[in-house]
Amino acid sequence: MTTIVEEQSHPRDYYKAALEDGSLVMKPYCSCGNILEENYFCEKCQKRCHCSLIVCDDEATLELVQTYIRKSPRFSAFRAKLKDEI
Repeated sequence: MTTIVEEQSHPRDYYKAALEDGSLVMKPYCSCGNILEENYFCEKCQKRCHCSLIVCDDEATLELVQTYIRKSPRFSAFRAKLKDEI
């Protein structure tokens, strides 16, 4: 049987999440650090990005995102971490 091992040390495309006026705001970023437009295409790397990681600014944001991940099918494919854990 083949075991799939996911490398954790390589950079990944991600959403940067923060609370602004009580609302969750998420902005997509390429693994190179370039902010992405609506089409998720990175002009710097010349690649289409796929964000599955949500990087949260603080504990309150992380708790809200984790609640969405547990309760909403739209968030079920995402993982969340604090920005200090990356």
